[in-house]
Amino acid sequence: MTMTVAIVGRPNVGKSTLFNRLVGKRLALVDDRPGVTRDRREGDARLGHLSFRIIDTAGLEEAKAESLEGRMRAQTEAAIADADVLLFMIDAKAGITPSDRSFGELARRSGKHTILVANKAEAKGSESGTLDAYALGLGEPVEVSAEHGDGMGDLLRALALCVPDEGDEEEESEAGRRIRVAVLGRPNAGKSTLINALLGEDRLLTGPEAGITRDSIAVDIERHGVELRVFDTAGMRKRARIEDKLEKLSVADGLRAARFAEVVIVLMDATHPFEEQDLRIADLVEREGRAVVLAISKSDLVKDQQGFVTRMREEADDRLSQVKGAPVVLVSGLTGEGLDRLVRAVQQAHEVWNRRVATNPLNRWLIETTDQHPPPAVSGRRIKLRYITQPKARPPSFVLFCSRADALPESYVRYLVNNLRASFDLPGVPIRLTLREKDNPYAEKE
Repeated sequence: MTMTVAIVGRPNVGKSTLFNRLVGKRLALVDDRPGVTRDRREGDARLGHLSFRIIDTAGLEEAKAESLEGRMRAQTEAAIADADVLLFMIDAKAGITPSDRSFGELARRSGKHTILVANKAEAKGSESGTLDAYALGLGEPVEVSAEHGDGMGDLLRALALCVPDEGDEEEESEAGRRIRVAVLGRPNAGKSTLINALLGEDRLLTGPEAGITRDSIAVDIERHGVELRVFDTAGMRKRARIEDKLEKLSVADGLRAARFAEVVIVLMDATHPFEEQDLRIADLVEREGRAVVLAISKSDLVKDQQGFVTRMREEADDRLSQVKGAPVVLVSGLTGEGLDRLVRAVQQAHEVWNRRVATNPLNRWLIETTDQHPPPAVSGRRIKLRYITQPKARPPSFVLFCSRADALPESYVRYLVNNLRASFDLPGVPIRLTLREKDNPYAEKE
């Protein structure tokens, strides 16, 4: 049975924009003015492999029942009653308001499975609003940009826990356990050949010509007990070289696959590794917050494999410091060499991407780290680093509470991130460190 999802929240948080994105059409009117949506609007939505019925609702407002706003609220409450899942949306840029708290309580009382969605997460200063959203008691917020399409992969994973797709529920449950992997690389790097080798059959079209793959094709693979859903993608060239409209669409499809993935394999050609475009692709994956595995194809052309891999690891750590420690695996789609190592690397990267660190060890680490290398004084004033916590994983994200957050040098932030990665064994994944100014609630009151 198709699940029904209702988007609820106060006016002007972006509900209709998200509705339009999920249905793939501009059905709902969108404007900067609050209160544009008045009636419930329904549509058939699709997100990744999920299909469901979606309801856009009017913004929740406190009002008398006989007023227009009161009648709009009644429509929204009817949509909540009709829904199986609620997407409770807040504006991360504006932060939590009293209305958000009031209607968050309404969502909790409804007894429906509620997903907290922090919209406008691309805006500067949105991190503070997202962190404040934990106070609503609706669980971990999913950061999205309904306007730009950011965070749709995270929303898919949250919905996949409660929304079945068009197949039977057993099939969806099995798909939900699979690690979602996208294979990205330059044209003719051997992506389709590699996936065929993992699958053990010629499922994808291959050949010596560059640019054969156009659509992002998903195949399910099981190897040594590890279940993967692997997306083949079109080769990515420099943007300036892309003139054909079809190639632009193919690359855009590949970027969407990367956003919905959990782990991305960046495939490089052993004869020309770490070219500028390879580095751009890896940087894109890091900015999307996905775990990275570096695979070097055509290992059958490499003579001194052990020495070659050592050099590649050193070059990866030097040129891709933002995902330092990312596994480097030498593979061959023709001979099948290195495939088992690649699957194990994907499994380990996925585990690290989901890793959480308890608050006590984090704060012991902070004390030891700052004792060894205190933050520099800026304008003659010390910066106090008070305490640190990890509010979310996927990727590991930390919040450091300190004084004068805007004055802490970027070089010292990099030092902390690198030390976090080494101390808590977080290789090959993006690490998000947000600075916030706030008094330590655990400090003794004078």
